Amino acid sequence: MRLPLEGLNVVAIEQAVAAPFTTSRLADAGARVIKIERPEGDFARGYDDVAKGQSSYFVWLNRGKESVTLDLRQARDTARLNELLGNADILVQNLKRGALDRLGFGPERLARDFPRLITCSISGYGEDGPMSDRKAYDLLIQAESGLCSITGGPSEPARVGISIVDIATGATAYAAILEALIQRGMTGTGAQISVSMFDVMADWLTVPLLNHEGGKSPQRVGMAHPSIAPYGVFTTKDDQQILISVQSDREWVKLCDIFLDAPEYGTDGRFATNVARVANRTETDALMEQGFAGMSLDEAVARLLEADVALATVSDMEKLSRHAHLRRITVDTPNGPVSYPAPAPIFAGQQRRYGAVPALTPNEPQAPK
Repeated sequence: MRLPLEGLNVVAIEQAVAAPFTTSRLADAGARVIKIERPEGDFARGYDDVAKGQSSYFVWLNRGKESVTLDLRQARDTARLNELLGNADILVQNLKRGALDRLGFGPERLARDFPRLITCSISGYGEDGPMSDRKAYDLLIQAESGLCSITGGPSEPARVGISIVDIATGATAYAAILEALIQRGMTGTGAQISVSMFDVMADWLTVPLLNHEGGKSPQRVGMAHPSIAPYGVFTTKDDQQILISVQSDREWVKLCDIFLDAPEYGTDGRFATNVARVANRTETDALMEQGFAGMSLDEAVARLLEADVALATVSDMEKLSRHAHLRRITVDTPNGPVSYPAPAPIFAGQQRRYGAVPALTPNEPQAPK
């Protein structure tokens, strides 16, 4: 079946994670993505060596692309870039602010010479503002935005365990590019998009920020939830951990009746509403701890499911690797096939194939037609 972005050409002057995430999704959807790398290659190629001797980041985020090395300090290579842009629909870049300008590809020139081109520039802090010239990486933005302050346990802040800022930024840029493609289909004109990592995280932090500004600044509570109770991890008598989430007072009543076998707590004023349970979190959690301590993992899961309470076992990468719900794809790489989790969207009636991960090569691709 024809893929939705088949026939579109993308030039990606990119490295690391955020921009490659964006263009990997464009490639998955059928676009031809030409990845421009420095002669030494995208530095993400050297992040680790766990995927058959290759970087897990690079293998994950560069499937389905073509790679060409260009030294954009050389006139011959900037001329090659100009040729590629002449046939491109989309340009994605995450160079340092102003770098494209200095190379002769500033926004005014791009808009004039390539009026249908959609340009998406990804940066740490945007095109303007007091920090716009700073280098920015995932953990730096986690810290600067305040995300670390609400992540971890009570004793100290922590990073989110994946590159959440990069991934969120890449997904945001992908959505914005799709919007611009729809707009271009109606107007015939391209667009210039700027997405900053800081802006993306600030947007995602709206709820804790509004809580702070409303006088209820969120505290780090580990694997509990600052606004809902009971919502946290409890340990069974066979030393297994279960995370439960009670989202409504109706669910609390069922939990007390079926799981705790203590229906009186469902209407007890200390626990009858979520606001009361959060205010009395210590007592609420003590009730749950007592209930879990008297049951095995299997018993607790059975009772929770009977009460229709949302739950999860506290897993790890070893368990994810063999999880019953894990869907996988296999992609070809220069060192052989690598299997990893499949992209989340499933399109009915379509069995998608995913392109190979490119080797670092000086060979130039043919210009898109």
